[in-house]
Amino acid sequence: MRLRKKPWAHEYMAKFPNVVSENPSANQGRWREYFQQEGPLHVEVGTGKGRFITEMARQHPDILFIGVEKYSSVLVTGVQRVEGNPPANLRLIEADVNDIEDLFTPREIDRLYINFTDPWPKKRHAKRRLTHGDFLQKYDRVLTDDGEIHFKTDNQGLFEYSLGSMSQHGLAFKNVSLDLHRSDVKHNVMTEYEEKFAGKGMRIYRLEAYRHTL
Repeated sequence: MRLRKKPWAHEYMAKFPNVVSENPSANQGRWREYFQQEGPLHVEVGTGKGRFITEMARQHPDILFIGVEKYSSVLVTGVQRVEGNPPANLRLIEADVNDIEDLFTPREIDRLYINFTDPWPKKRHAKRRLTHGDFLQKYDRVLTDDGEIHFKTDNQGLFEYSLGSMSQHGLAFKNVSLDLHRSDVKHNVMTEYEEKFAGKGMRIYRLEAYRHTL
């Protein structure tokens, strides 16, 4: 689907410095100081229009949430979503997940969310998948020792690929669901895509990954 450009997005987001971190790399290693709040740091990569990260922030005021999105024309919708009453524990960042190590220091993130990312189904595009080993290495460096990756997708092929990729990277799994909306998982916060796909009766796949220690 072609992304509709919004040339006014940057100017609009600049009006909300309490929502959008304009120079996020300056906060690397000091995000809690930036928030002026202690607590676990949870980050969603490819946050899209911000429904998931916004609702999570509202439900869990004791946790710090950051949504990272590459495209300003998408991220601006997340800003509009909260502009009237932004949660104090939420910030949105316009950045590429490839640069995650420029945004966070080693062992700074407690939990990473990857929701409904592009599956890049062609083999030649495998390195673009956000669960490819190259990305997992970056996540490994910024996650705390007991940090977790929570992953959701509607794409069975990507889910199977991610299970293999994460397993090869030394990650173990818990709370794996092959049909999330027919499981006993509680307090699930849906993304825009999830609501759309689940409404069509499509399966939603979910897992939680963590470092396996002997």
